[in-house]
Amino acid sequence: MIEIRKIESSRLPSTDFSALEFGKAFSDHMLICEFKNGQWGQATILPYQDLNYPLSLHALHYGQAAFEGMKAYRQIDGGIALFRPEMNYERLNRSAVRLAMPEVPKEVFMEGLKSLIDIDREWVPKEEGMSLYIRPFLFSSSSFIAARPSESYTFAIITSPVGPYYTGNVKVKIEEQYTRSAAGGIGFTKAAGNYGGAFYPTRKAVEKGYTQIIWTDHKDHRLIEESGTMNIMFRIGGTMRTPPLSERILAGITRDSILTLLRSWGEIVEERPITVDEVVYAAENNYLEEAFGMGTAAVVSPISTIGFRERDFEVPNSSEGIAMKIKNALNEIRTGKVADKNGWMLRL
Repeated sequence: MIEIRKIESSRLPSTDFSALEFGKAFSDHMLICEFKNGQWGQATILPYQDLNYPLSLHALHYGQAAFEGMKAYRQIDGGIALFRPEMNYERLNRSAVRLAMPEVPKEVFMEGLKSLIDIDREWVPKEEGMSLYIRPFLFSSSSFIAARPSESYTFAIITSPVGPYYTGNVKVKIEEQYTRSAAGGIGFTKAAGNYGGAFYPTRKAVEKGYTQIIWTDHKDHRLIEESGTMNIMFRIGGTMRTPPLSERILAGITRDSILTLLRSWGEIVEERPITVDEVVYAAENNYLEEAFGMGTAAVVSPISTIGFRERDFEVPNSSEGIAMKIKNALNEIRTGKVADKNGWMLRL
């Protein structure tokens, strides 16, 4: 059973849903559960609040922390549904194992998640194109600075009503100096450090007028891997191409869903290594028909420009393209406008 302590007065009336900045407005409640003395304790839903930890908090010093990103959607009939939450549960625990953290029990994650969203169901936006972003996370919470795994851990879930992540054209730069992950590392996890380590090279790209980075392999920067915080896909000569999953690439839930849709539509899909040279050659010779990022926050983010070695290549970005077809199809499934043939939606 989940223990529940409700807020006395909701902040909902004072929240302006027409002016939301992604990830800055938070719902009334949160879930928290602590791992101590080798076992998980009581999961509790309580009013959203700051946590009180000392400066010796283990996670601050050694980065034992992982998170997930997922969304709840308002259905066309007014109900609420979650998109493939069990995949987020499984991926969080893959991250936990790699980071030497205890796995979160399924009943804590799933039952806690459903109870939390149900309590804060009025925070799920009703407006088109908006959703409730959900952030489950796990971090080491012992109080010591010895360089060894923590003894205590905290699992929590917070939620935030959001609109679109990106607006306008997305310009990306192919990165050849910095790398997101390496073989044998933690690139396949949603470890906090993967994202913190990306901020500096991304900022340098933004200073040059780009929105994000296309990450390449750690060895010689020949292979395309991801785009910013998203998986990436190209349409080249009528074929949809995306890098195969590896220990360096996150197994995106949106990516998996898009591949399923594309194959059901009869599209030619290739999951194989993609070189920088072939993308640049396709762009130079008008074979590059589309490029887009795939992820929870942005869902599908069409790329308008690819920068490489001081050259910019314009990428076709049509409202009639496959990227928008995918985005619209996922939106219709998530909001209940069409039948959920794959059983992806968990109705609350």
